[in-house]
Amino acid sequence: EKNDYAVLVGGSGMYVDIVCDGMDDIPATPPHIREELTEQMNQQGLESLVAKLEELDPEYSQKVDRENPNRVMRALEVCLATGRTYTSFRTGVKRERPFKIIKIGIDVDRDILYERINKRVDLMVEQGLIEEVKSLYAYKNLNSLNTVGYKELFAYFDGEVSECEAIELIKRNSRRYAKRQLTWFRRDVDIQWFAKKDAEKIKKVVKKFGGK
Repeated sequence: EKNDYAVLVGGSGMYVDIVCDGMDDIPATPPHIREELTEQMNQQGLESLVAKLEELDPEYSQKVDRENPNRVMRALEVCLATGRTYTSFRTGVKRERPFKIIKIGIDVDRDILYERINKRVDLMVEQGLIEEVKSLYAYKNLNSLNTVGYKELFAYFDGEVSECEAIELIKRNSRRYAKRQLTWFRRDVDIQWFAKKDAEKIKKVVKKFGGK
């Protein structure tokens, strides 16, 4: 509303897709279904929900991030509430956007990327990650905290792994998450990929597209 140009940096692949292509009309579901699924996950683990999704919507079960409980539960909610597959609501129809979009990807060597992730985790620990997670231990069963960086340290506090093992698991799971993100973005044929050093090339592409 205020500027002719806007730059969106980062974000999950799904968020980028929604901004650029719009969102499917997925129906709302009764809260008790999410409560029941959360209880099942707490009692039987996320794997039990993935198995249920494979049964109710085998197609989407092959696409969803199986380590993301919110994504898995959202699909199950729709299946259980409507009697239809989650896939049936995913039309894939792009919504018209009142702006032009250019997608730029910065390609980084995999070894360099993983090393940066490892160093980032070490820095987070140095800056108080363990203390932060400890302060949230009472809420460890919340879906919002079942994420990389929290769940591994909750396991440490529960005596399931050592502190060193928890930190290594955070690094490993962060690398795996990055790999899944790359896979997601690689499928987008509209993304133009450049090396970090290619700033001038990127500027030329943007100018040619109609930017400044």
